[in-house]
Amino acid sequence: MTDRRTETYYQWIESHLSDDPAVLRLKFAHRHDDGIDYADAITQIECRRKFGKKLADTLASYPHFRFPSVLAGEQSTSDTLAAWHSSLVPEGIAAADLTAGLGIDVFHIARRASEVTAVEMDVERAQALRDNTEGLRIDNINVVCGDCRDFIDDCIKDGRHFGAIFIDPARRSDSGGRLFAIADCAPDVTALVGQLSKICSLLIIKASPMLDIAHSIGALSPTPSAAIVLGTPTECKELVLLIDFEAQQPATLIEAVTVRGDSADTFAFTAEQERDSTPVEPMKALSPGDYIYEASPALMKAGAHRLVAARYGLKGFHANTRLYASSEPVVGFPGTRYHVVEAMPYASRIIKRFAARYPRINVATRNFGIGADALRAKLRVRDGGDLRLYGLTDANGEQILVVTEPA
Repeated sequence: MTDRRTETYYQWIESHLSDDPAVLRLKFAHRHDDGIDYADAITQIECRRKFGKKLADTLASYPHFRFPSVLAGEQSTSDTLAAWHSSLVPEGIAAADLTAGLGIDVFHIARRASEVTAVEMDVERAQALRDNTEGLRIDNINVVCGDCRDFIDDCIKDGRHFGAIFIDPARRSDSGGRLFAIADCAPDVTALVGQLSKICSLLIIKASPMLDIAHSIGALSPTPSAAIVLGTPTECKELVLLIDFEAQQPATLIEAVTVRGDSADTFAFTAEQERDSTPVEPMKALSPGDYIYEASPALMKAGAHRLVAARYGLKGFHANTRLYASSEPVVGFPGTRYHVVEAMPYASRIIKRFAARYPRINVATRNFGIGADALRAKLRVRDGGDLRLYGLTDANGEQILVVTEPA
């Protein structure tokens, strides 16, 4: 078999990093000279182009990092989120990742744990994980190629115990469709909790952000101590459920965590606190100089709409609009703040003249009846510039257009 890790192989990858992988495949698909596995080398180029930013720290630490497939790169955790995941692991304990995949979480956890066992069913991914562990010079990772359910059974038989276990059930069905119930994901972690309680103190379940939070909490026994909606400033990435088998608490703490580089913003609450909060006070009218606030994607998913308004002294619009407002700026809001330039009714006379005043403006809609693309076409404007237009339904049930700028 061709040695994929010759210096010639890596030099060829380096010299073609800026080339289109599709073009390279057409040109080198049937080449077998120079001792280079071209198909594999082109996969490495494609992955570096697609995931270079997401995995910048790992690739910088080991430039010869190997991707077993493009799909493995697509499914992998980013370095930024993996670093946050590792913060959940107590220092010095033995840990395991039962669905290791490309191993990015494993590499970060290894910096805190005394040892990490990485379980991966796919043979190619497991071998790449071994190769990359060696290349990264990490000596406390043990890779096991096999089904995690068999691994759990073996640990129970052998009396093996971990301080923390990670598991990330498959987020799509065999046909590729999205899954919306935690019990439908594979493996079914709801059926494994009893066995996992025998081999670990803390269970960390990484799940799809599409899952319903309340349903996921209710499907697990014992009750999760925390349900964490994890995201970036622009995207909700996953739902993380923590089950502490040694310190149960009666109510699940729901946390919206937005990771910003090396730091993270957290908004924590319980479902009971949100339920008992008073309704959001309406902002009866918007004027130039007022402020609009849009919660981070993680906070939007977490669902603390009333509580956010109460904690930050904000007013709102229609109950389904999910935006906030104030006359004075509020500091520390877990999201984005905009300065109101102009607010106007959604009326034909406004629609006809809007493009003349704002030919380039970024369009968003909230509880408006039509989407952003449809509103953009109706107003005949183009995306771009610093201004942002909200089409929204106000506290009086009227559709309005609000032109804003970053505050």
